[in-house]
Amino acid sequence: MSCSVHDVSDLERRGTPAVFVLSEHFATAASTQSEALGFDAATVFTRHPIQDRTDEEMAAIADAAFEDLVRALSEGRDL
Repeated sequence: MSCSVHDVSDLERRGTPAVFVLSEHFATAASTQSEALGFDAATVFTRHPIQDRTDEEMAAIADAAFEDLVRALSEGRDL
């Protein structure tokens, strides 16, 4: 996860809007890592767990997160 926060931070510094997407189970870890880096990344949380989901379940999770992702990219908000 720390690489993901670093990646989002790097993209944002370069002027590319980015959103950190992760399952809700990792919210505390993401907050801790963002705080350690001094970077408040736009974040969208999905249902947990992700592992062992069918293709249809993954598509449903992605569909459910889509509007939040677009909003976070355009507004830079956590959702």
